[in-house]
Amino acid sequence: MSLNGVRAMLAMAPQAQPGQQVPVWMNIVPLVLLVVVFYVALIRPQQKKQKQHAELLKTVRKGDKIVTNGGVVGVVVAVQDKTVTLRSADAKFEIIKTAVSEITERSGETSQS
Repeated sequence: MSLNGVRAMLAMAPQAQPGQQVPVWMNIVPLVLLVVVFYVALIRPQQKKQKQHAELLKTVRKGDKIVTNGGVVGVVVAVQDKTVTLRSADAKFEIIKTAVSEITERSGETSQS
């Protein structure tokens, strides 16, 4: 559509009468719709992802093969409340539990709670 077409459409649009105001709800509706779209598109998926990650952290147990956020791959040696001890190659180190990004292989043991 050309600029002339837009001008023609604007010229044909009904003009507001002096003293006439648009109802308040017509100004608020687009803002409410924008907030709803923002929530559905951005906030809700992030909350779902956080729930899945929390569930993943609850199920980490000794013998699981995991990948950390930093890309370190290792086998879980011990699980504490806030930390996980990993064995990777000849090294053994402790990481914060929230740094676990995925469990690539589950151990055959059952977790004891």
